[in-house]
Amino acid sequence: MANQLSRLDQVFAALADPTRRAIVMRLCAGEASVGELADPFDMALPSLMKHIHVLETSGLVKSEKSGRVRTCRLSPDALLGAEDWFQQQRAIWEARLDRFEAYVMKLKKEREPAGKPSPTRKRKGAK
Repeated sequence: MANQLSRLDQVFAALADPTRRAIVMRLCAGEASVGELADPFDMALPSLMKHIHVLETSGLVKSEKSGRVRTCRLSPDALLGAEDWFQQQRAIWEARLDRFEAYVMKLKKEREPAGKPSPTRKRKGAK
């Protein structure tokens, strides 16, 4: 469990930076060399390599070197942990909202006089 949280932290930390998100989005279109990834950015190659290293450490990106060219590709399996976490959070918040809605409905019923339906409001412009 602690290892999963550590990996999740790494994924969120990697995606927290706009440059790294842009790299991930570019790699969604297919693998690319480091040079191709560097083209749209106004930064030195060593700085871009640091971003790629963070993405590799998180597991989002894999790279391999062939001769003088390092090619990067997306590893989408790294997002499965984040997806699971989001689904768990969504379930928690939906349950909370359902309980809140039930509570509000209970309060409304308690405030209504017995046997008398609550008055309906007319919308503006309605006759």
